[in-house]
Amino acid sequence: MSILNEFELFGNTNKAHDFIDSVKTKNFLFSFVISYTQTCEIPGITFAGADSDSIQYTPPADAEYLHYGHCKTISKIPMTPDGKPTPALLTKIALESASIPHLVINAGSKVSPQLPFIQTGLTFGKNISVESAMTDSQVVQAIDYGRIVGRSLASLTDCLIIGESIPGGTTTALAVLRGLGFNAKVSSSIPNNPVVLKNQIVNSALSRLDSDHPYQVVATVGDPMIAFVTGMLSSASEISKVILAGGTQMTAVLGFASKIGFNEDNTAIGTTSYITNDESANFKNLVSQIADIPAIAIDPGLKNSKYAGLKAFSEGFAKEGVGAGGSIIASMLKTGNTSTKFLDLAEKEYHRLFTSL
Repeated sequence: MSILNEFELFGNTNKAHDFIDSVKTKNFLFSFVISYTQTCEIPGITFAGADSDSIQYTPPADAEYLHYGHCKTISKIPMTPDGKPTPALLTKIALESASIPHLVINAGSKVSPQLPFIQTGLTFGKNISVESAMTDSQVVQAIDYGRIVGRSLASLTDCLIIGESIPGGTTTALAVLRGLGFNAKVSSSIPNNPVVLKNQIVNSALSRLDSDHPYQVVATVGDPMIAFVTGMLSSASEISKVILAGGTQMTAVLGFASKIGFNEDNTAIGTTSYITNDESANFKNLVSQIADIPAIAIDPGLKNSKYAGLKAFSEGFAKEGVGAGGSIIASMLKTGNTSTKFLDLAEKEYHRLFTSL
């Protein structure tokens, strides 16, 4: 079976075929951007952490797990008490099975990971329900720093994959998309998407917006990740191919980039089918609204897993994160591995985690 049959293509499908042809078997580099918004501390808004205090450790813990196979800032990998693991498990398997190198960038994480990383010095975002996320100058700085990092990393590879970890980020993404004028509905890390709560927060944040200038929108209702990764995309896409690896948060990056400039011909968005099939969101329509770029989705086949914790991804938990979808797509393009092979590797890693607890 052709690997292409594993992918669902949408957006500009002609560009999708061209993009795939241009990067398969080429060199990939995965950049993992960790960040934080105090918006995630609103009760009920995210699944990324057992409580409001532990949420801040999720991004650095994800970064550590990708490198070490275990965490240092917390005692075990981010996982629910009943065994639903961080999507970093999927990313780790994808990267390792294809020997794709990766590095970590701290773009506003509240807690630094215990490993080598690129330090931007950016501060975390504020709670958009009560105050502006950032100052105008912080947005400018985040974009500028993103451009520097994106240009440097893109020069090292044929295709730069950008993933992220920022708890509560779908809410700030929704606010940015709506603030920029896009008709957006976003996904959630939990099956019962707290749409009413998200809309309340977003409406409250947007009511403080007194300008439709893109920088002002991101400063008022966004987060540091959106500003920084948009900067990365704008410069990296001029040099190499770029896969925005993620769901609705990456559509917010795409939306902001459409206002400040990027190379559409070198850009694709890669995600899991759990995002594209999410009826509470409008991912496919949103990508087409924003830009004339290809979007690629992969079904990792986790619905067939013998482990309830992995099967949960196909049932609406997490769905995406830590660049999982884009990483799996890149891994398959480089190795020719199928989703069946990927599932086998994911189950072995899941088993290792549980036997080591």
